[in-house]
Amino acid sequence: MKVHFIGIGGIGLSAIARFLNFSGHSISGSDIKESHLTNKLQAEGIKVITPHHQDCIENQDLVIYSAAVKQNNCELQMAREKDLKIVSRKDALPLILSESKNYCVAGAHGKSTTTAILTAILQNTALIGAESKEFDSNFRFVDEKIVSFEADESDGSFLNSNPYCAIVTNAEPEHMEHYGYDLDKFYGAYESFLKLSKIRVINAEDEFMATLDELDAIRLYPSKDIKNITFGLKKDEPYTRFELKDLGEFEVYGFGFHIALDASLAILAALNEMSLPKIKENIKKYKGIKKRFDVLQKCDHFILIDDYAHHPTEVEATIKSVNLYKELSGIKESIAIWQPHKYSRTINNLEHFKRCFNGIDTLIILPVYSAGEETQEIDFEKEFAFYNPLFATHIKSDNCKVEIYNNDTLIASLTNGIICGFGAGDITYQLRGK
Repeated sequence: MKVHFIGIGGIGLSAIARFLNFSGHSISGSDIKESHLTNKLQAEGIKVITPHHQDCIENQDLVIYSAAVKQNNCELQMAREKDLKIVSRKDALPLILSESKNYCVAGAHGKSTTTAILTAILQNTALIGAESKEFDSNFRFVDEKIVSFEADESDGSFLNSNPYCAIVTNAEPEHMEHYGYDLDKFYGAYESFLKLSKIRVINAEDEFMATLDELDAIRLYPSKDIKNITFGLKKDEPYTRFELKDLGEFEVYGFGFHIALDASLAILAALNEMSLPKIKENIKKYKGIKKRFDVLQKCDHFILIDDYAHHPTEVEATIKSVNLYKELSGIKESIAIWQPHKYSRTINNLEHFKRCFNGIDTLIILPVYSAGEETQEIDFEKEFAFYNPLFATHIKSDNCKVEIYNNDTLIASLTNGIICGFGAGDITYQLRGK
């Protein structure tokens, strides 16, 4: 088929476009602006136009658009005029994943990491909501038989992912606006997702997952099934070792109990496909994912990390890893640079955000990355006074130094410490000097 993607530069939609391209379909796409993802797509032979233009619509068999695309988009309007078949990303999933054996990972936290670890073990086709360092992409094509898929609960699209194996890391309430702030509806979606699959692997100590006693599932009890966790550095790279049930010892890239948990879920799922010795061998191929405890620079007494954490639960987990890294490396100070993501998320979780930076020596707060939301008043100076934070408009990073700016004025220069940026906005580009 000829398939056109509106919003092809998004992390989720780009993976689907690549999957169909490698499956033999003719793919084109468009986005608001050029990015490293659109450049990669073009390098793979996919025609990408920026910005959006109605001339992109050329009687394709199917037009797929991302959730970020507005209904008045010029390409959507032209596709309607030409009476083409138009579907959202969410509604396209049953068409795309109908024939494969899908290992689908869902959860408020850890689903990208779990999907990437599972992909390293299975060495299969993968569609991930982040870029795996193992293959430097959010997508890898092996064949159409077995697919690792990061299933998104934010818009309910995980219900369309046709899971053979459903893996749930946790079901902490998030993206509640999609569910009308109805917890029954939110939890009901997770239960429906699990019931769609033949094999289920769950974190059975999650508050909601623990209530599903009658559901037949492979259950992980992290407090007792994961034992003897140790952490170490290899050439300054972080590693976690742990024992899982009666399966022996495993080693996985990254720091933290949450890494051991994510890896354990992936291991238990992979046992359906391969032997235990092969799993222990393949898990070592996992090298982390970009923007998840992503070590960008390492110098004497200076380490710069980029982390996608934008929910307080995620921030807490990452800060534990930062302080562990500080302890093992001998570096004396830990510094957090936080770019709050969305006014709604910040306000809804404000009390938790006020606690989650405990353990950090210095907190720097950037303006809220609105992600299209209207501005709302938050008195950060008052609410976060406990940390005596430094407020800045932006940062610049280069050659083992991070400069902190208030508009055009340089207010601090960081050359010592473990510095970690937190957020899902453009802080990732600021940390990379872009």
